[in-house]
Amino acid sequence: MNYKTHGVCSREIHLDIENGKIIHAEFVGGCSGNTQGVARLVEGMDVDEAIRRLEGIHCGPRPTSCPDQLAQALKQYKDQASI
Repeated sequence: MNYKTHGVCSREIHLDIENGKIIHAEFVGGCSGNTQGVARLVEGMDVDEAIRRLEGIHCGPRPTSCPDQLAQALKQYKDQASI
């Protein structure tokens, strides 16, 4: 899955998900060290757990963040998977 981010420095998130688990996550753009760290931390994590942990995180005055955008991408994945 590819997700175009909104309101953050990263431009896109690439996700591979199998059986409800995040197999691989990669951010395009953004703060390289932070986005690589977040991506590695969520690999192997259950989609619902990642959403629970990441949703609602803000970046400074912005109402969203790269972790929050990852949660939004995962929610979109779940919505599409249930169709």
